[in-house]
Amino acid sequence: MTLHCSVSVLYFARSAELSGVRSETLSVPQQLTSMQLWEKIVNKHPSLIAIRDHVLLAVRQEYILLGDQILFLQPGDEIAVIPPLSGG
Repeated sequence: MTLHCSVSVLYFARSAELSGVRSETLSVPQQLTSMQLWEKIVNKHPSLIAIRDHVLLAVRQEYILLGDQILFLQPGDEIAVIPPLSGG
């Protein structure tokens, strides 16, 4: 049996525009890979696929790369979806 927890997801800049929200609460498995977490977020907001190759996630204010990295989430953890930033 997979345990789930509620986490806060914060969307910044382009990710907020694409998702249509600035924050929300999602129920996700307590243990999953960073890619699985991204896929859960994209399942809720399919338009986010547009930034997939350039997006960063942060869990508890630490950047993580999308991939096989195992995450151990706790109820109330904060996940940030950070799109590419333009320089200039």
